[in-house]
Amino acid sequence: ELWISLEEHQDALELIMSKYRKQMLQLLQGRKGEDAEPVLKVHQANSLEIESQIDRICEMGEVMRKAMQVDDDQFFKVQEKLAQLELENKELRELLSISKESFEVGREDLPD
Repeated sequence: ELWISLEEHQDALELIMSKYRKQMLQLLQGRKGEDAEPVLKVHQANSLEIESQIDRICEMGEVMRKAMQVDDDQFFKVQEKLAQLELENKELRELLSISKESFEVGREDLPD
């Protein structure tokens, strides 16, 4: 769910940036070249900032993916251990049952 949310966030950022670039291009085309330079610099600075934020989001997504993998591995280890203990419990109960039966048979064979 987190990964899907992250991808949706990235898609939203890309959409916002494409609209921003389109508006900036229209703005730049409407102005003279001299007026456009400061706006272009601001646009480049904003683009770099957004790129760094996207990189951070990707890093967080990778960390989340690794954490999920560790959790899954731990869950499978616990499940495997539980299955082993259930099997051992079953076998021990069978042995106990056999032991009880042999004890009762031995008891019946003894004279009072």
